[in-house]
Amino acid sequence: QVQLVESGGGLVQAGGSLRLSCANTRNIGSINTMGWYRQAPGKQRELVATITYGGTTNYADSVKGRFTISRDNDKNSIYLQMESLKPEDTAVYYCNLRRFATDYWGQGTQVTVSS
Repeated sequence: QVQLVESGGGLVQAGGSLRLSCANTRNIGSINTMGWYRQAPGKQRELVATITYGGTTNYADSVKGRFTISRDNDKNSIYLQMESLKPEDTAVYYCNLRRFATDYWGQGTQVTVSS
């Protein structure tokens, strides 16, 4: 099955930046749309950004202009470049791959933005 592994989370001050990485370690679903979601304590998981195999992107309004999602199909990986981070960006960030009717998730990586 699909296996997704995230990395790059950490603690950063407001206004700082982080780059998250997600590797699809299996050769399954490599052409499918992938994305990043996040979940803050006590909140529902929400979409951050998605990217198709061909590179078409979309973003949540809350991160538009600050975050950039990208994809390296040769490495079966996606990335999330996070700039101008705000305390409200604090959450566990999850990598997602959608294949047919099934969503696959990574273990998550913690992003904490201090004020």
